[in-house]
Amino acid sequence: MAQQNLILCIDIGGDSIKAAEFSYVPGQSLTLERFAYTEYDFSSVNNGGVQAGAGAGAAAASADEPSEDVILKTLADVIKTNGFSARDVYISLSGKNAFVRFVKIPAMTTDKNKIQEIISYEAQQAIPFSSGEVVWDSQILQPTADSDGSEIDAMIVIVKKQEVSRISELVEKLGKRIVLIEVAGTSCYNSARANNVGANECQMILDIGGRCSTLIFLDGSRFFVRTIPIAGDTITQQIAREFNISYADAEEMKRKHGYVSLGGAYEESDSEVASAVSKIIRNVMTRLLGEINRSVNVYRATQKGRKPEKLFLAGGTSILPYTPRFFSEKLRIPVEYLNPFQVVGIGPAVDQQVLSEVAHLYAETIGLALRRLGTSPVEISLIPDYIRKQNEFRSKRPFFLASAIVVLLYFGISLWTMSQQAEYIAAKSDKFSSDVSQREAIQKRVKDASNKLTAANSDFDDAVDLLKKRNNLIAFYSLIRTCIPDNVWLTDFSISNAPSSQIKTASNATAANNPETAQNNGGQLSMDMPEESNEPSSSSETDSNALTWINMVAYVICEKNDTWLNDRSAAINNITSKMKENSSIFKAKDEEIKIVYDEGRDICDHLTIRKFLLAVELTEPIDSPELEKALAKKLSPIPSEDDDEEEEE
Repeated sequence: MAQQNLILCIDIGGDSIKAAEFSYVPGQSLTLERFAYTEYDFSSVNNGGVQAGAGAGAAAASADEPSEDVILKTLADVIKTNGFSARDVYISLSGKNAFVRFVKIPAMTTDKNKIQEIISYEAQQAIPFSSGEVVWDSQILQPTADSDGSEIDAMIVIVKKQEVSRISELVEKLGKRIVLIEVAGTSCYNSARANNVGANECQMILDIGGRCSTLIFLDGSRFFVRTIPIAGDTITQQIAREFNISYADAEEMKRKHGYVSLGGAYEESDSEVASAVSKIIRNVMTRLLGEINRSVNVYRATQKGRKPEKLFLAGGTSILPYTPRFFSEKLRIPVEYLNPFQVVGIGPAVDQQVLSEVAHLYAETIGLALRRLGTSPVEISLIPDYIRKQNEFRSKRPFFLASAIVVLLYFGISLWTMSQQAEYIAAKSDKFSSDVSQREAIQKRVKDASNKLTAANSDFDDAVDLLKKRNNLIAFYSLIRTCIPDNVWLTDFSISNAPSSQIKTASNATAANNPETAQNNGGQLSMDMPEESNEPSSSSETDSNALTWINMVAYVICEKNDTWLNDRSAAINNITSKMKENSSIFKAKDEEIKIVYDEGRDICDHLTIRKFLLAVELTEPIDSPELEKALAKKLSPIPSEDDDEEEEE
């Protein structure tokens, strides 16, 4: 597993060190990969020649407190000999080395900076040493459900700087990095909250260690902790005094014969030693019970907490036989051991049988590991300022290194690029000079060809315009045919440059005398011309005039009552209206249609034949005398490229 996904959590207790290495998925889960439990070995230091015992703290009764040298040596052995590969280390210190105080601050402001100033003042009042000798941190606790908002609950934790500094320096020398330092009470609280202890009712955790006991109250979001100086070491010292033996022998006797005497009518052990030891243990437990009851009263009075409903046991001394039964009978509440591993996965390399024997000792280490996931309600950090600054600098070191590498790469790449560009430009300059001269010659030829193409396109466009008009006359004749109704027939049709002003008379008699013949020609447009005519025809047009007028002479059969001089007959109105519909061909407005009427001949009582001339102007000329000249010019042979080359030669 990658090193960056591992953390090492170490609980430095009063008589032993518990270490556990966890793998983690950021923000999701923890898995225990390996663990170690080591008691202090006093035989490695000068303690007056006293031999090491099997128990926690094998020194003389006058020298039962482990020195810093013993703690540091044991810590170094734990890290070196157990194969821990994680670089980030989380440390939990024993409650006997810490001072925890809960304060209430008037809620006079919501400014976090001002609140922190008030907490700092309270901390200075509580610290029994100078500020330079201690490391402290504080946290504002979550308001409880029954809080009226008038006060802010805060917690202050204080430890000696010397102890923290020596542990930090040792860890740094071993190639590890200190990420977090806190105390056993807060780490155990975070572990219990993660395991849902005290979520719905007030519950307690009693961690009976080697040098002190830690009592933690969990009541919803309410939190209270107290360190009690009565623990396994107290029992060992009492046995040593009662039997007048060394501390090491007393520790061994406690482990071999110790249990909590049931008292009352219960039958005593057959062994006098065991019976005596059990009574000593019961007396010490009774003293511890008194401190618990006193702590409950203080908690309920100062924190306005509820009555505890359950007790969880933890710590090495809590495994003495009948301990849960003793506290259950005295406190009249259920008692059981705390299982902190409900929120942690177990890796395949972990011996679960061995782990089950020491599981009650690892609440603090799991609480430390949960800090990595960012889900802990209490986040105390007791790292000295100089270590915090070192960690901040180390976290930025990769960025500094990356920046330096980027700068060097930039200059190197820039220098190489400029040299390559210089060579490239020099090579290209010569090639460009040669290409420019070649392209100038090509450009001249392209320009000449472009001029010729422009001229040819102009001639082509003119020819296309002429070709578009090749069907104009045919379309016009078809349109005239559709405009002539059945009772009208043409006798004369001409295209000129001006409208006719009189009706031609050359063949009038024939048409009038034989209307049936004219009527039969209704399907064919008559183009007969008079023998004598004063009007110009299409064949006699001058070359300078366009043929834009249609002159039509026709007969119509109509009613006798039509007034020719004042009004048009229905047939003529029909013709002119159809011409108006085709305004793209005819300029067929009333004022632009010329009509000349002539007398007619009666056919019967109510019908008559009338002769008339109709002149209409066209929107575009039908034909032009200049057409042949234009076609002769536009359809002349176009010179080929070979001809151009011959001309150039």
